Amino acid sequence: METLQSGSNALFILLGAIMVLAMHAGFAFLEVGTVRKKNQVNALVKIIADFSVSTIAYFFIGYAIAYGVDFFKAASELEASNGYDLVKFFFLMTFAAAIPAIVSGGIAERARFYPQLAATAFLVALIYPTFEGIAWNGNLGVQAWIEATFGAPFHDFAGSIVVHAVGGWIGLAAVLLLGARMGRYGGEGGSQSHPPSSIPFLALGAWILSVGWFGFNVMSAQKIEAISGLVAVNSLMAMVGGVLAALVAGRNDPGFVHNGPLAGLVAVCAGSDVMHPLGALVTGSVAGGLFVWTFTLCHNKWKIDDVLGVWPLHGLCGVWGGIACGIFGSQALGGKGGVSLLSQLAGTVLGVAIAFIGGLVIYGAIKKAVGLRLTKEQEYDGADLSIHKIGSESPL
Repeated sequence: METLQSGSNALFILLGAIMVLAMHAGFAFLEVGTVRKKNQVNALVKIIADFSVSTIAYFFIGYAIAYGVDFFKAASELEASNGYDLVKFFFLMTFAAAIPAIVSGGIAERARFYPQLAATAFLVALIYPTFEGIAWNGNLGVQAWIEATFGAPFHDFAGSIVVHAVGGWIGLAAVLLLGARMGRYGGEGGSQSHPPSSIPFLALGAWILSVGWFGFNVMSAQKIEAISGLVAVNSLMAMVGGVLAALVAGRNDPGFVHNGPLAGLVAVCAGSDVMHPLGALVTGSVAGGLFVWTFTLCHNKWKIDDVLGVWPLHGLCGVWGGIACGIFGSQALGGKGGVSLLSQLAGTVLGVAIAFIGGLVIYGAIKKAVGLRLTKEQEYDGADLSIHKIGSESPL
């Protein structure tokens, strides 16, 4: 019976890992559809290379920092409980790999390839697992302090802050250090838009991400006996709320519409296990509108050239999700309780600070040491000239 239970748990979390792994195809096609045609192949190579570097960094360093666990032992020991600990690592590694996948969209079309891979290694080995360990493993006593001070620990069931806000705020740091794409903004305050190259690819990426997100959220239970249909329905309600809000706020713009479900799903991650479905619908709807509004401000008023809008989508909608958990997770608004708005604010601010400062340090050091940005020739041609198409001497 025990073997059957451990095998079921291993299979359960393995299926979750596979679904989140598939989301990386969504990240890839979302970026491919948004960037200009000359940069599409570069985007595809970058996502799969970032994922591979993330796996190595998290296996050797990051997972040990977050959970105090390493895999330097005999294979027979690793296989205990049907290898549950191994597939748990696989599952959580796909979350960690989402950090550079998120950043990738913000810095697209002008970042050098190999310096970005180096940044990926440092982010997944050091910055991300530091906050992951604080939020999800009680490291450094921070959760204990938050609970003692505000009456409840910081709650982030599936990563509105741990994954999305952290990725979005690191992305903002990288975008600010890189500067805008060549020709994006004129000398007299004007701007030159770069419309998406392929709405079908963008839509495909959004659909892949949306479907995979149910593995991201539901399988965050990590064991089959902890699975909750509430998480699934809350994810659905937030998703459709995000779509409809973005449809209205974005005036039917297809780019906004297909980012709407992602905004809603980012925001509901934190409280998907404690909210009422109506609270999840409101959370997703606010996130969809928030994305459209802040993306427009970011590009048109603040002149921040965040290509895919990763700071508005992941950074700001993630922050909203952390706060919304404290609001709609309360019993007064139909939630299950056990959360505190002040605890959510404290954990959210800490996550943002670690992410933004960490991003500035990592990308700032790389910029000073080897440079982050393509040359004008490379940016004009559409890729880092050190990477070539198969069977061709042309740059990606």
